[in-house]
Amino acid sequence: MTESVTLQNLSIGYVMKGHQRVVANGLNGTISTGELTCLLGQNGIGKSTLLRTLAAFQPILGGTVMVCGRSLTDYTDKELSRVIGIVLTEKPDVRNMTIEELVGMGRSPYTGFWGTLKEDDRQVVDEAISSVGIDGLRGRLVHTLSDGERQKVMIAKALAQQTPVIYLDEPTAFLDFPSKVEVMQLLRRLAVTEQKTILLSTHDVELSLQLADSIWLMEPQRLSTGTPRQLAADGTLRRFIERPGITFDPELLTIHITR
Repeated sequence: MTESVTLQNLSIGYVMKGHQRVVANGLNGTISTGELTCLLGQNGIGKSTLLRTLAAFQPILGGTVMVCGRSLTDYTDKELSRVIGIVLTEKPDVRNMTIEELVGMGRSPYTGFWGTLKEDDRQVVDEAISSVGIDGLRGRLVHTLSDGERQKVMIAKALAQQTPVIYLDEPTAFLDFPSKVEVMQLLRRLAVTEQKTILLSTHDVELSLQLADSIWLMEPQRLSTGTPRQLAADGTLRRFIERPGITFDPELLTIHITR
C-alpha cells in the first residue's frame, strides 16, 4: 500500500492575536491508500483540531504534513480541492435542493465559476450516488431525508469531488446504531474498492475496533497508531478504555460494563 498522509512531529492548535495556543505536539502517523483509519480520543483532546489542520482549515503550528507526496503547505486552495474531500458533522442547511443537485456540488473544483455540469460531470455524480446506494433518493429534497440518508448524500458529494483523500468529522454522530454500522461499513468498502484514503473521527470505539484498518488514538501529547490488534496487544486500548466498571478484552476487542 502507498503512504498517502504522513504526520511528522506535527504541532496543532490556534493562533489568537499573535499568540499560539498549542493543543497537541509531536504527533506522528501515517495512513495508506485503501485504508479506513479511525481517530479516537476523549472529548476536548483535539480530534477536530487535528482534522481541521490536516484539511488546511487552520495553520500548522510546527512539523510537517505530507499529502500524496507533497507538503500540505505547498498546495494551493484549488489544488487541495482536488486532493482532499471533507465531510463535516454539521447538517447541511439547504432547502429546495435535490440530492442529485447537492452531490453535483462536489464537482465545483472542476466546473469553473458557474458550476455548470457537463456530461462527464453528470456521469461522475451518477457513479457517486450509486456507490453509496442512494439511487432511489436522487429526486428527493435534502431537508426531507433522515440523518442516515443525509450522511450518505454527503459522502456521495465527497466521492463526486474525486479526491484521493477524504476526512470525516464524526460521520455517525446523529445516527441510530444500525445506521452507524451501515455508514462505517460503507466507508470501509469505499476505502478498499475506490482506493481512497479515509480518516474519520468518532466516539464509536467498538465499531472502530471491528471495522477500521488502523486506529489513531489521541492522548495527552501523544498519538498512538496501529491496527486494533496492535494497540490492544501493547496495552494502549486498555489504558484508553478502562475505568471503574468498564473493562476491555484485548483478545475479542470488546468492551464490558459491570453492573
